[in-house]
Amino acid sequence: MQNLNRQTAKISPAYPERILQFGGGNFLRSFVDWIVDVYNEKTDAELGILVVKPTEGGDYQAWRNQDGLFHVLTKGIRNGEVVDENYLVKSISRIIHPYREWDAFLASAENPELRIIISNTTESGIRFSAEDQLTDQPPKEFPAKLVLWLYHRYKHFKGSNEAGCIIIPTELLEENGKKLMDAMLQYAIHWNLSPDFNRWLKEDQHYCNTLVDRIVPGVGKDSLEEVQQQIGFQDAMVSQGEPYHLWAIEAPDEVRHGLPLDQIGLNVVYTDNLTPYRKSKVRILNGAHTAMVPVGYLYGLETVGESIDHEGMGAFMNQVIFNEILPSLDLPAVDLPQFARDVLDRFQNPFIKHKLISISLNGISKFKVRVLPSILDYSEKRGELPKALVFSFAATIRFYKGRWQGKTIPLNDDPETIAFFDSCWKKCDGSDEGIKTLVQAVLSQEIFWGQDLNELPGLAHMLSGYLFSMEKEALIALDEFARQ
Repeated sequence: MQNLNRQTAKISPAYPERILQFGGGNFLRSFVDWIVDVYNEKTDAELGILVVKPTEGGDYQAWRNQDGLFHVLTKGIRNGEVVDENYLVKSISRIIHPYREWDAFLASAENPELRIIISNTTESGIRFSAEDQLTDQPPKEFPAKLVLWLYHRYKHFKGSNEAGCIIIPTELLEENGKKLMDAMLQYAIHWNLSPDFNRWLKEDQHYCNTLVDRIVPGVGKDSLEEVQQQIGFQDAMVSQGEPYHLWAIEAPDEVRHGLPLDQIGLNVVYTDNLTPYRKSKVRILNGAHTAMVPVGYLYGLETVGESIDHEGMGAFMNQVIFNEILPSLDLPAVDLPQFARDVLDRFQNPFIKHKLISISLNGISKFKVRVLPSILDYSEKRGELPKALVFSFAATIRFYKGRWQGKTIPLNDDPETIAFFDSCWKKCDGSDEGIKTLVQAVLSQEIFWGQDLNELPGLAHMLSGYLFSMEKEALIALDEFARQ
């Protein structure tokens, strides 16, 4: 089998460098680089990507040996059909390691065509550190590196506003563009850079807030040989993603017209307001996950896929998503039914084994953010409680007892939360009155829910009824929802 490079793959020379990309992990390769390459294929843009290694460890040497080439596998369900595809990404032009090639890193700022900056340095990558110094080559934090790169550019182009850049972070932070700008301005002030540069840094760059969504499980060592047989090359950088993807970008018209990624048939969206996209993701995708976990786990299922494929759990989740979460939302900017169908496709992905117990991490705080708003909004809109979501709430409380059918549940939450539920359950004798007292205690915890939920009419009564049945029968009964 051949090693992968431009000669063996018969790929033309690299495109001109027009994108500076901080990071080269699975997500950027399977998401941003793949999207840019599809854009290049469908247009004459020829956007070459200069990859910058953001951390000191590692060197991406295997990637260099492949001339920046790599494959992206797309595996999962799309519109109910199994997808198993591979795609060769050709848009990486060069790779720089600033810890070893600092001068080359700064020199790239002198390229007038290099005006798009993309990053994914994890959620903790966008931050300020007073330890970073102006003379560091390089400083540790990503925003500090970017400030020095832009400062070099500012001086080279004599402060021209035409030398400003489009900055598109993809870190999983709300208002990630604004947070990155704030950290960079903090460095400029900390280092006593000129006021004119500070103005240029703030006003002549376009900082775009973004929301990104694609599961990228990568390719494990146990399946690498089979994958390489499939693609026909020794590819050390092969990555994998699910079919679903969303890149929502808050950007001005200049960015939309200059980089029309939304015109190539992929799920890239330019918007003036990310809130509807974030809200639909949290409430439908994340909310369905969180509602599923305690019910599926107590029912004896292990993974998301098993839960959706199971007749009873599948019916329960359809009730949760289509009959309760969707009616609680009012987001005209988003096609909610289509997004919900995409979510079910994602849950059914046979190539990803997503264990319910893994999703249960910090379940109480997740329930507050992802599920409780749907219960409250549904109740306000319909004048009644959403039964399936309340049933999931009851299963969550039962889950936090820590034992079920004689087996220990490996709770993974902060010690105070686990201790609270342990204390409540130890005081409960399992009687109707005991369950009611426990439910009242749980609902009164404003530190969990942000309010006293005993004030929501009917909630304590419905929760108590579901919990009493779970305790009495020692099982999760889904017949009520299968009939709806």
